[in-house]
Amino acid sequence: MGISSLGIGSNGLDTRSIVDKLVALEQRPLQQLQVKASGLNARLSAFGQLKSQISNLQDQAAKLAASSNWEAMSVSSSNSGAVVGTATSLAAVTAFSMEVSQLAKAQSAGSAVFSSGSTIGTGALKIQLGTWSKGDFTPGVADGNAEFAAGAGGEVSIDITSDDDTLAKVAAKINAAEAGVTATVLRDASGERLLLRSSATGEASGFRIQTVDDDGNNTDGAGLSRLAFDPQNATVGLALTQVAQNTKATINGVEVSSSNTTFADAIEGVTLTVAQVTTAPVEVSIKRDTAGARSNITSFVESYNALSNALATMTRYNPADKTAGTLQGDSTAVSLQSALRQMVGGMGSPGSEFGRLSDIGVQFQADGTLKVDATKLDAAMAKPDALKAFFSADEAGTASDGMALRIKDFAAGMLGADGIFDTKTKSIQSAVKRNTEDQERVAERASRLEARLLAQYTRLDTNLNRLNALNSYVSQQVSQWNKSSNN
Repeated sequence: MGISSLGIGSNGLDTRSIVDKLVALEQRPLQQLQVKASGLNARLSAFGQLKSQISNLQDQAAKLAASSNWEAMSVSSSNSGAVVGTATSLAAVTAFSMEVSQLAKAQSAGSAVFSSGSTIGTGALKIQLGTWSKGDFTPGVADGNAEFAAGAGGEVSIDITSDDDTLAKVAAKINAAEAGVTATVLRDASGERLLLRSSATGEASGFRIQTVDDDGNNTDGAGLSRLAFDPQNATVGLALTQVAQNTKATINGVEVSSSNTTFADAIEGVTLTVAQVTTAPVEVSIKRDTAGARSNITSFVESYNALSNALATMTRYNPADKTAGTLQGDSTAVSLQSALRQMVGGMGSPGSEFGRLSDIGVQFQADGTLKVDATKLDAAMAKPDALKAFFSADEAGTASDGMALRIKDFAAGMLGADGIFDTKTKSIQSAVKRNTEDQERVAERASRLEARLLAQYTRLDTNLNRLNALNSYVSQQVSQWNKSSNN
């Protein structure tokens, strides 16, 4: 009778399938851990989203809590092409009429025509900024009537040698000297001219140019003195093309003057900029700028609603399909939702005539979000001081603080290094780390089991193959023995 094989391995038994099923049993906890990891990562992402939205709400609350945003002033003009302005919180609510008779200009002068590249002469140019008075400054006429009062800055001396006595090189040296005068060479068919202009506008930015001419005569209009401009001493090589002048205007009939086109301190807290001479009075009014504050309120409402909707979605449970939000049942999320509703729905500062948000037209809806009643809010905006107190009052205790200030401080605490978001994030991250380590241990244990089972079945298969070989040999011997016996 022959020895029969169990049929393992190459003999018929599917050892791979057996090993895979045993390893799958060992890996079953891994699937549970992966599901748990997915939930942890979803919660981590949810708290990250909430943190971002709380930060945005904090920013919007900070705008409402900032006193300066309630003290903003605006300037309106009946002719913005002629007069515009800005105002700080120092400005008072007022209105006035403004007329502009003259705009500030820089002094300009130009030389006679020189042939291109010709030499001018050597010596020194002495440039001094200051104020011209009296003389008519008739271009090209040295009437000797003008008087010059030197400014606080010193005289700038520029040496002109034979290496740089062309108009182009003289212009370059003047510009490099930073004397408060800019030089330009103008070329046309007739030749070239030197054009000089004060760097700044205003009467005090006029300039005088005296020369020390190497030809020994500083007033003869020859050599370097051709670039002189000193009407007070009857030395005019340059022709005046524009007198240095201030902007001149009247405010309610009172004359005002500025060295440029801006009046920065004519009225406290107000900066006025003029662009043209007026032919009729320009009416200017200063009033509270409520547009920015109103925009801040609507932005706060939008930010709160986004956070409220996110919390509602994350903590919701739907009994119809038995699905739960990412943070359903999470005490932190539920507490946050409750705390925010209490603060936003609570009283403002006791010092304000407005008690709650609903008093200014911001009301809770059935779903927990806020809605703005534009008509009621517009009416409240007519009382900016009361709104400022409601939102931004900074009293001794938080209970007396303005509503926006309380929310800003509450959000700051939650977002701080030891705040609830930091604590919650670290806790979930630790759980994710432990979960990852558990997955690695399960995977490694399953891998070792697989290797061990494959080794065992391989040895068993080898042994069975040997037994089958022995069985075949014995069967052959028995068969031969039987044949011999029959013979």
